[in-house]
Amino acid sequence: MTADNSSQTAQEGDNLPSPAAPVRKNKSASIKKLPRVSLKDIAQDLGISPTAASFAINDKPGVSEETKKKVKEAASRLGWSPIYAAQALSSSKTMTIGFAPSQVRTNFQNESFMLHFMAGIHDSLSHERYGLLFRPSSSMAEELNIYKDWARRRRVDGVILTDLRANDPRPQLLAELGVPAVLAGGPDPHDFVPSLSIDDSKTMEMILDHLVKMGHRRIAYLAGDAELDYSRIRAQVLRDYAQRHQLESVSIHYTNFDANVATTLTSSILSTAEPPTALIYENEIMAAWSLRALEKMRFTDSRAIFSQTGEERELPPWERLPAIVSFEDSFICTTTFPTLTAVHRDAMEYGQKVANLLLKVLKNEKVEGNRKILPPRLIVRESTSMVRP
Repeated sequence: MTADNSSQTAQEGDNLPSPAAPVRKNKSASIKKLPRVSLKDIAQDLGISPTAASFAINDKPGVSEETKKKVKEAASRLGWSPIYAAQALSSSKTMTIGFAPSQVRTNFQNESFMLHFMAGIHDSLSHERYGLLFRPSSSMAEELNIYKDWARRRRVDGVILTDLRANDPRPQLLAELGVPAVLAGGPDPHDFVPSLSIDDSKTMEMILDHLVKMGHRRIAYLAGDAELDYSRIRAQVLRDYAQRHQLESVSIHYTNFDANVATTLTSSILSTAEPPTALIYENEIMAAWSLRALEKMRFTDSRAIFSQTGEERELPPWERLPAIVSFEDSFICTTTFPTLTAVHRDAMEYGQKVANLLLKVLKNEKVEGNRKILPPRLIVRESTSMVRP
C-alpha cells in the first residue's frame, strides 16, 4: 500500500512543471579589479619619461631633487606601491633581515626580554619597509648552517646577532660570507661586526652595591650559560668586587637557564653551614621559581614546628628567606610575594637601536664599532628591602 502511494506521488510529480533553475551569479566575476597604478602612469601624469620616474622613485642619480619630489608626491596621490618581487630583482635587495638565535632557553613564550627586544627590532625595520625573518635554532651548528644557506640563496640583506660566546665563530663567518651583521651585546673582540651592548659590569656592581648596603656579605650568583659573554663578565665582576670589598664569600653556579636546575641549586646552596644571605639570578623566571620553592620550604618548617610544639607559628616573610635580585625585570617580578628586586632595561628600545644600527650599515653609513648604551635601573622591591641578613 505504501509502495503504491509512493509510486503515484512520484508519477504525479513528473507531470508538474519544473521550476526555473536559480541563476547563480559568479561573485568573483562581478567584482571588478581596480587597475594597478604603474610608474608609467606616474610618468604620463607628470609628462616625463618612465625611466625618469623610475630613477626618481628609487633615488638614483640622473634626475633633479625637484623631479624626485614631484614623482614621490604623485605616487602617493595616485596610490602607487612597489611590486616586491620586481623591486628585489632590480635592486638585488630582499628587504628582509635575518634573526636566528641559538639558545638552550628557546621557550620564547617565557622569555619576556627577548619578545620585547624582537618587537623593537620589528618596529625600526618596518619604518624602512624591511621585514624580519625569525628562524630560531637549537644549536650553534644549526645557526651557522642557516647563515650559509641564507648567503647562498641571498635570502636576507643582513643579520642581527645576540648572545656572544667565547670563541664565537659567527661574526667571522658572516664577514667571510659577505653578509652585513650587527651584534646585540659584545663587543666582538675581533671587530668583525659593530655592536651595541648594555654595560653588564656596571649593572652587576649596581646590584652588589645595593646588597652590601643592606648588610649582605655572603652572595651567590645563579648564572645562565658559562659560555655566554655577559654571564662571564658578570661572574668576573662579582669575584673582583668580593676581593675589593672583602666579602665573606661569593659563589657562582651555572643553570643553563633551566628553572628546575636553579630551584635545585637554590635549595642545595641554602642547606650549607654558612649559606649566602643574598641570591642573584640571571632572569626573573629562575628567581620566581626558586622563591616559590623557598616559600614551600618555609611552609613545611612552620607545620613541623606546630607538630612538635602544638603551637601555631607564622613565620615572618624575611625569616629563612635570602635577599633575591633578578637581572631581568617583567610583570612576573610584581606578582610574587615578596615582590622581586630586578634590573630594568628597556628591551624594546634596545631592539630598536640595534635594528637602526644595522640599517645604517646597510646604507653604508659610518658607524662606531662598539658602544655601550641604555644604562639600566635597579628597581628595589620587597625581596631585598624586607630581607635582612
